[in-house]
Amino acid sequence: MGFYRWLWVAAAIIVLDQFTKLWADVALPLGGSLELLPVLNLTLGYNTGAAFSLLGEGSGWQRWFLIAIAVGVSAYLLYWLRQIAAHSMLLASGLTLILAGAIGNLIDRVRFGYVIDFIHLYYQDWHWPIFNVADIAITLGVGFVLLALFRERKQP
Repeated sequence: MGFYRWLWVAAAIIVLDQFTKLWADVALPLGGSLELLPVLNLTLGYNTGAAFSLLGEGSGWQRWFLIAIAVGVSAYLLYWLRQIAAHSMLLASGLTLILAGAIGNLIDRVRFGYVIDFIHLYYQDWHWPIFNVADIAITLGVGFVLLALFRERKQP
């Protein structure tokens, strides 16, 4: 699959991410929950920090810092994806997912100063930090990249 097709995949994921965040922001009260399953709620939250709300308590400087990191990482991912797009489907898939997730959260950070999160997994008293579709894409993408690099390293 060529470079531009991967960009279309990334664009589709970004649209899905933004659509689901818009829906959550309109349909759910801030901090309110809608139980879907005994281990899954939709809970609206605004994350001013990075993953797991890291830096979330900053005075506002973290917004620009995280925007700069997201722009830089996205530019590098585009460069890397262009180099390997036709050679490694697994690596290109991972890079595309990470790129889409980074841009999805970047859009929120630029527009609002925070990232909209709404997926809440838990079991009894254990709660995973609330996340979104972009975070899922990034997590899957990192897994694909690691798997691709591990497989590449094992080949002679």
